Amino acid sequence: MKKFIPIVSEGYQTRVPEGLRQPDGVTGALAGQHAGIRLTSLPPLSVYIHVPWCVRKCPYCDFNSHQIPDVLPEDRYLEALQADLEQALPRIWGRQVTTVFIGGGTPSLLSDRGIDRMLAMLRSHLNLWPDAEITLEANPGTAEASRFKSYAASGVNRISLGVQSFNDQALHALGRIHDGDQARAAIEMAQHAVQRVNLDLMFALPNQTLEESIADTRIALAFGTDHLSMYHLTLEPNTVFAKYPPPIPDEDLAATMEDSIESMADAAGLSRYEVSAFARKGSQSRHNLNYWEFGDYLGIGPGAHGKLSFHDRIERDARTRNPEAWMQSALRRDGSHVSENRLLTAQDLPFEFMLNALRLRQGVPSTLYTERCGLSLITMSSAMQKATQQGLLTADPTRLQATAQGWRFLNELQTLFL
Repeated sequence: MKKFIPIVSEGYQTRVPEGLRQPDGVTGALAGQHAGIRLTSLPPLSVYIHVPWCVRKCPYCDFNSHQIPDVLPEDRYLEALQADLEQALPRIWGRQVTTVFIGGGTPSLLSDRGIDRMLAMLRSHLNLWPDAEITLEANPGTAEASRFKSYAASGVNRISLGVQSFNDQALHALGRIHDGDQARAAIEMAQHAVQRVNLDLMFALPNQTLEESIADTRIALAFGTDHLSMYHLTLEPNTVFAKYPPPIPDEDLAATMEDSIESMADAAGLSRYEVSAFARKGSQSRHNLNYWEFGDYLGIGPGAHGKLSFHDRIERDARTRNPEAWMQSALRRDGSHVSENRLLTAQDLPFEFMLNALRLRQGVPSTLYTERCGLSLITMSSAMQKATQQGLLTADPTRLQATAQGWRFLNELQTLFL
């Protein structure tokens, strides 16, 4: 089986299967003590902000995105966002925030005034590093791209553009609202506004040929971008594409596309440091690296997921998904905007940790497992031994790293730690 390359944009927050959830009624420090989790220090902390609206829903998208109403409730959304943040502050009090990711949906639908208000709110409420990476996802529509300089003036220092393709026919098949010319114009505008620009592209698109995939990659690299995200189109459940599947390249052709993308990126000086990401040295997404290295992140906004560590426990939570319901409940300030809160047990953590860490080509130091999970490496020694014997995990005791074969069969490797 080919390794799993999910179709997710940057800033994606890992989700854990339902079967791994903590049983109801096991909450608080007592449950954490029962799990044997002991953290001597807390990991880096990021903030994810979800903006839930799009001009229209793409047929492949399973994100929490909603068609924009006739009048965007920007002020009310920002008031609810502040209420959400203020209710979360006691859980992160005093901790430094190293990165911020504003994702969606389409965050660039917000006005430049709205983004400025949002970032001012973060600076006034959080201990935000002076050199924090602040990324904003944007659509290549020209009306939105014209705001890039204003976003940068407010503090955005990295823009992630959802290009997906430069081929007009492919963009139409994907339900995108922009064309290839608008994508090119948006890239140039973003590069004039900020120093760090990521391009999100997809491959194995409906009826896509190898030559078309190569052409998309060549155009993207010609802009000299320092970071490129490439995602294999997957037909996710509960999407239009799942109900009405388009003709997509078979597994062999998709694998050939992937190999050609990697070769071209490498020749252009971009190394593949993560399953779906290529970057020049020093240009990796700091926000996404924090995910893969099992750092903490506060997720605010409708449907946002979070992971927070304490000295005796690690928790995951999620916000109410519906934008209107989230705004109403967040503004009530009674905690009802949090739809889920669960503890990770000692049984959950090996899979949770490796699900993230093994996405990195170089893996992570073995000591990071104890640092981030508060458990001894012996708790997953059996799975490690099995993975090593199968040739999927390197035998280096100082690193947790997939072999070339393990990266190719990443699903199977990750499942060994379940």
